[in-house]
Amino acid sequence: MKRRRKKRTTSLLVLAIVLIGGWLGLKPSQSQNLWQTAQALLPTAQSSTTNSTSQPNASTAQLADLDYQSGQSAVVAVNNNKATLDPASWKTNHVVYADLDQLNRTSTANTAYLEQRNVANDSLRVRQTVQPTGWHQKFSGRQAILNRGHLVAYSISKGISVDGNYDPNQQSGDQNNLKNLFTQTAFSNQRLQTVYETKIRTALRNGKKVIYQPHAIFRGSELMPRGVQLQAISTDGSLNFNVYIFNVQPGFTFNYSDGTSQTSSLQVPDTTI
Repeated sequence: MKRRRKKRTTSLLVLAIVLIGGWLGLKPSQSQNLWQTAQALLPTAQSSTTNSTSQPNASTAQLADLDYQSGQSAVVAVNNNKATLDPASWKTNHVVYADLDQLNRTSTANTAYLEQRNVANDSLRVRQTVQPTGWHQKFSGRQAILNRGHLVAYSISKGISVDGNYDPNQQSGDQNNLKNLFTQTAFSNQRLQTVYETKIRTALRNGKKVIYQPHAIFRGSELMPRGVQLQAISTDGSLNFNVYIFNVQPGFTFNYSDGTSQTSSLQVPDTTI
């Protein structure tokens, strides 16, 4: 994984300050002040360097700018794997579905306020009919490489209606809501995202109340997201995670501008954090 090229001007500036101080023959007190100035600049320089397993306080734009490198983990910790959500904001059981953007994409995060009654099972699954932006299905053998990825999974949204409110008659959850779907690789969905959805489901079954915020991350005007950020926290703090999952599929490379794909030698390990 790497960002696109970024100038390391801050690091060079720090080095220049220290060297200039030596050349000028500054007094000890002056050298100490100069070094403190250099140290103050160092965190900025360090934060611009991509870490393959962590993105401290990364913004949406910074996550969108990340490129996946074959063989590396497809899951990255954001903010040291700690949610930025406020547990005290849980008031009622509902989901806030963000409006689609001008390209009909789910580019803004949805936020779910969940409790035990939202846990669903496979018998409540219904047929998927929506085609999100960037949908170009392809098969590897008999296996589809794309899924209609739910931001808020049906398995934790039992009773949630299309307007986001709880409706006891809506037992299957909201499974064909355009505001809740994106084009996701089968690997990203079934092997990686499901791990974090299981954590939420377990917390809910144990009577916890959970705030969950999934966010499909698009780069520019591309129609297929580069990845999805998932963060969740329970009101008692026992559940707490914040990760970014690359939208990648072993053996395939995607043109994220339209969602088309071609076979490749891409390797993606089946690992999470």
